[in-house]
Amino acid sequence: MECCRRATPGTPLLFLAFLLLSSRTTRSEEDRDSLWDAWGPWSECSRTCGGGASYSLRRCLSSKSCEGRNIRYRTCSNVDCPPEAGDFRAQQCSAHNDLKYHGQFYEWLPVSNDPDNPCSLKCQAKGTALVVELSPKVLDGTRCYTESLDMCISGLCQIVGCDHQLGSTVKEDNCGVCNGDGSTCRLVRGQYKSQLSATKLDDTVVAIPYGSRHIRLVLKGPDHLYLESKTLQGAKGENSLNSTGTFLVDNSSVNFQKFPDKEILRMAGPLTADFIVKIRNSGPANSTVQFIFYQPIIHRWRETDFFPCSATCGGGYQLTSAECYDLRSNRVVADQYCHYYPENIKPKPKLQECNLDPCPARWEATPWTACSSSCGGGIQSRAVSCVEEDIQGHVTSVEEWKCMYTPKMPIVQPCNIFDCPKWLAQEWSPVTVPSFFVR
Repeated sequence: MECCRRATPGTPLLFLAFLLLSSRTTRSEEDRDSLWDAWGPWSECSRTCGGGASYSLRRCLSSKSCEGRNIRYRTCSNVDCPPEAGDFRAQQCSAHNDLKYHGQFYEWLPVSNDPDNPCSLKCQAKGTALVVELSPKVLDGTRCYTESLDMCISGLCQIVGCDHQLGSTVKEDNCGVCNGDGSTCRLVRGQYKSQLSATKLDDTVVAIPYGSRHIRLVLKGPDHLYLESKTLQGAKGENSLNSTGTFLVDNSSVNFQKFPDKEILRMAGPLTADFIVKIRNSGPANSTVQFIFYQPIIHRWRETDFFPCSATCGGGYQLTSAECYDLRSNRVVADQYCHYYPENIKPKPKLQECNLDPCPARWEATPWTACSSSCGGGIQSRAVSCVEEDIQGHVTSVEEWKCMYTPKMPIVQPCNIFDCPKWLAQEWSPVTVPSFFVR
């Protein structure tokens, strides 16, 4: 081993110390790992959808304690749950509905986003202010916070990146793309001032398209917000937003807060329908609405494949083009839709050479000579030679054996095989007698 070699004159002592330390570190790691049995199989996932946790165990083979952990975790079932599945934390609270608490049955609702202990199961009795910790730990795979992928495992909040890996710090950009650069959406912000009257009781504030994210609207004034929606299938809906709460509108979660002098509307997205936010006249004074959201760029330039080569051999050229593509309907649309987004830069055509292999030798013939006879059958001839064409387009004659794989074209052929015209005599007419011989 390196640590046991004798130092030669001039060997730096610092280098020897490094070798000794490295050897000790290597041995300690090997000794530590050798005390453990191999990792066991992964357990079933704690959830069937929405992101759960699975664990694997290993056994310490030493009579003493082993350094390290005997359990490891990984995420699993990282597919979205159907809307009707409901919230995982809410399911755990509702499981206690059939159990008495202090001699009474309650309908339990989840208490989320506890800053002190997000992985305990705290629930609130419906219709009361009673909040109880029904379990010190939520089930593995429960989200620590509603707007985060971080999950509770064995009662502790573990960081989860948008790549669904434990310990990962990779995050989604504002467009919802994991580790993205924000280029697939655009920030839309603005302000609306109401100009309602007795004859104009409502008006459109802003249209928010399908797929938008991080929507926030704040209305200040006496008027009232409400929503209209339209799915991609054409189904229409409306929500009057009469009270504070969280609602599901066309499978999009809508959080609405109503105060005496303002209203706040939030939608995390991505929206599953096109939404139109409208304002309804509720008082003599005008209102203002400030809005902000990230709108997906649903029309993007897509580079086409190369067009067919301009030549089948001997060297040619081919080009690409760009077409405007609708990401929602998965079809090509008119270019004007892509010009709507300043962020969209149309790709320049690409040019490349193609079919550079020399063309195979071929028979080439001169034009036919004039026919040897204008009628009655003649012959005409031509010269046929074997030629090759290089990538510059130059044609040269080559030996005929190079064209042996294709039949040689005929060098003579008959022509003008129709009969020649000739004189044809008809029968004589009857004899006529001059008039002066008639008495």
